[in-house]
Amino acid sequence: MFSLAVPGSYGAVTAGGAAAAAPTATFTKTSEWGSGYEGKYTITNGSGSASSSWRVEFDLPAGTSLGTYWDALLTTSGQHAAFRNREYNGTIAPGASVSFGFVAGGSGTPQNCTLSGASCTGEDPGTPGAPGAPGTPAVTARTNSSLTLSWSAASGTVTGYRVYEGTSLRSTVTGTTATVSGLASCSTHTYTVKAYNTAGESAASAPATGTTSGCATGPLPKHFLTGYWHNFVNAATELRLADANAEYDLVAIAFGEATTTPGQVVFGVDPGLSSALGGYTDAQFKADVQTLHSRGKKVILSVGGERGAIQVSSPAAATAFANSVYGLMQGYGFDGVDIDLENGLNPTYMAQALRELRARAGAGLIITMAPQTIDMQSTSGSYFQLALNIKDILTVVHMQYYNSGSMLGCDQQVYGQGTINFLTALACIQLENGLRPDQVSLGLPAGAGAAGGGVVAPSVVTNALNCLARGTNCGSFKPPRTYPDIRGAMTWSVNWDVANGGGFARTVGPFLDTLP
Repeated sequence: MFSLAVPGSYGAVTAGGAAAAAPTATFTKTSEWGSGYEGKYTITNGSGSASSSWRVEFDLPAGTSLGTYWDALLTTSGQHAAFRNREYNGTIAPGASVSFGFVAGGSGTPQNCTLSGASCTGEDPGTPGAPGAPGTPAVTARTNSSLTLSWSAASGTVTGYRVYEGTSLRSTVTGTTATVSGLASCSTHTYTVKAYNTAGESAASAPATGTTSGCATGPLPKHFLTGYWHNFVNAATELRLADANAEYDLVAIAFGEATTTPGQVVFGVDPGLSSALGGYTDAQFKADVQTLHSRGKKVILSVGGERGAIQVSSPAAATAFANSVYGLMQGYGFDGVDIDLENGLNPTYMAQALRELRARAGAGLIITMAPQTIDMQSTSGSYFQLALNIKDILTVVHMQYYNSGSMLGCDQQVYGQGTINFLTALACIQLENGLRPDQVSLGLPAGAGAAGGGVVAPSVVTNALNCLARGTNCGSFKPPRTYPDIRGAMTWSVNWDVANGGGFARTVGPFLDTLP
């Protein structure tokens, strides 16, 4: 039986002895505008047998990104995209076609296209007499400058194997493992493997993607726990900042507030909180920031929140944001800023603001983001755009996996909040669409009262992190690969954790120290 999913089966011989036409995947632009276009791939089965599945992969030039898509499932790694069939369009009768589409930002068109490991143009993927395609490779080891691949042997007579990155030959070996060296630290690469003998090369294997180690972790541990501290009074426990649990590596102060000047941020100890704590002053708060610093902790100012009205939508507002936040960093000792604008943001001018702030504060600046789940469903969303626009200076995104109901995971299946599948399948969207693993953290409520939905036991958080980092303790959703550099977890909040007995920090904090 011919299958588009099996490289090497193209060009099946018909009863008459002639080679049947190979399947093809043809790209067209169905519409175009100044900043992007709508693309379409048509997959045509020119063989004499029905297909059962298909996979189209390609690279996009730098500066072009994928947004929404339809009639396919998508995973990405950097600029490499892999689309595979949905459950309803994998089977293609002889001579029939199916299609899928997507929206792209930028003008670059797909390059290095493959259809289930073979050329999208339907060219013969293997020379007669050449070996069969090797098994799908896996990244089995990595250093700051190398990635090691392993794969299962190809069928037929094999002289050796060649490892390719795109069309560039990276390694030639006689066995079924290879190490590609001379790579940049924290860089992502996609490889295929071909077997060869005196007759020629086989079809390419399915691709394998890996990232070298050495990603900069900045002034925080490789894996760390974040907690928000309330600068207001509600049903949670009121705390002086210095009383935050020692398991928190980063404390985000909630919140900096807007003024009548667009972009400007102000902060001061809330009068209601001051009264509840018996007269907690700005001076005492500043001293507590220094106390946390003496314990090796970092403190940042979160701007926005559910009711936040900060707007950065012009160059002047961007400068006002950077100047005012930098002034608060100097005045209070904050180590950075958290962007928690739940009422929308302008990615262009917020990126400008954060780059201006970085220019003033230096490389030690901590920048975190706390988007809602809906904000990170697609790279076309403003929050996701901001994260990708400042990827080079971004510390971490701790998305709020709560108060959101059901959402799509990276496999385009729907998952309900409050489950391990919800955490892993939604984290996968960020991990497979441009953010490094060290820039992704799981944000959860600390217990009852902290959120209207999405509260989970701390053990669910640790299981999800195990699944993402090691591939163990997963639910029914299995990520396409492991992410040992997954950064950690965040909770709303330090105060709610105390109100619920401290189980979140007590469980998740020590667990993070066990991650790879």
